[in-house]
Amino acid sequence: MAIEDLSKFKIDKSAGMPKKRGLKRYLYWATTVLAIVFLFVLYLNGVFAPTVSVSVSAVSMTYPSQSLTLLNASGYVVAQRKAAIASKTTGRLVWIGVEEGSIVKKDQVVARLESDDVASSKGQAEANLGVAKSSLKQAEAELNDSAIALKREGELLAKGYTARAGYDAADARYKKAMAAVEGARSGIKASEAVLRGASVAVEYTLIRAPFDAVVLTKNADIGDIITPLGAAANAKAAVVTIADMGSLQVEADVSESNLGKVKAGQACELQLDALPDARFRGVVHMIVPTADRSKATVMVKIRFLDRDRRILPEMSAKVAFLSRPVAAGEQKPRVTVNPSALAGRAEKKAVFVVRDGRAIEAPVVIGPQFGDFVEVLSGVKAGDKVVINPPAKLKSGTKIKIEEK
Repeated sequence: MAIEDLSKFKIDKSAGMPKKRGLKRYLYWATTVLAIVFLFVLYLNGVFAPTVSVSVSAVSMTYPSQSLTLLNASGYVVAQRKAAIASKTTGRLVWIGVEEGSIVKKDQVVARLESDDVASSKGQAEANLGVAKSSLKQAEAELNDSAIALKREGELLAKGYTARAGYDAADARYKKAMAAVEGARSGIKASEAVLRGASVAVEYTLIRAPFDAVVLTKNADIGDIITPLGAAANAKAAVVTIADMGSLQVEADVSESNLGKVKAGQACELQLDALPDARFRGVVHMIVPTADRSKATVMVKIRFLDRDRRILPEMSAKVAFLSRPVAAGEQKPRVTVNPSALAGRAEKKAVFVVRDGRAIEAPVVIGPQFGDFVEVLSGVKAGDKVVINPPAKLKSGTKIKIEEK
């Protein structure tokens, strides 16, 4: 009986355990709430917003002078004073003291030819001049002695102490001495002329720079035969080619139809392909009074107002002919944007910057207008892509598709 009674006792486990149905319902509502929150966040971030097709433009660096440009032309930097230095005589080059890029001064010796023969001739001419001067001194001494003798014979003749023949002989001697002095003086002049000729011949062996310049090319080396005509085999006519960097100008071809927009003294801005980040002030120096009928153009020469050692002959250049000179505060570039990219009210402007395929609204502070662009003082930087003519439905964060132009 005791064992049968114990089998009737059971523990009810369901009373201490939560119902499975209640737990499932709790998980269901928690998951639903999280999904709604997640979808709401995605909605706020524009994930479900439709893609908007837009056109974009780049924020650029613009020089204020671009709004002053009347005409653009291209050309090359040309040295207006340039020379191929050669010798006036033929000889072998024995020394050269410059190379490409060397700066030379006027009358500086840049090269020398062999000069032993002409130097010897000059020495002989100097010796002959010395002989002529000694002959003059002898003749002058003879003249002085003959003058004294003539005076003495004259006094004796007046007193009757000598014969007329003695006086005549003294007179003849005096005249002969005078002629000898004149001959000696002429000999000195002749010797000086010979010496000058010999000195010139020696000078011809020294090749000098005719003006302050920079050496562009070296055309000969030591041992080369230099001749004025350069017609001989293996002979060189020029030793070096130099150019005056102070005479650099841009020579540009202007179409005949646009020549009315150009005048002498007009302000220009010059840009070199080799120095794209630099702008140089210039002025129209000359309009060459002839036209090239094959191209229907007229050459215009523009003088640099700004000197820069980086400017070299034969560099390609672009010329902007301006309506007025560039002011002091207009020489640096400004950050500009297309006016059609601006959105918002007059006092609060903004642009939509393209980032990771979305349009992000960015407030900007704008400045004055330069031609077709507006200066941006803050908010964007050069190189940013901005939406132009933004549609009214465009919001910050909207996915965009850039239209092909």
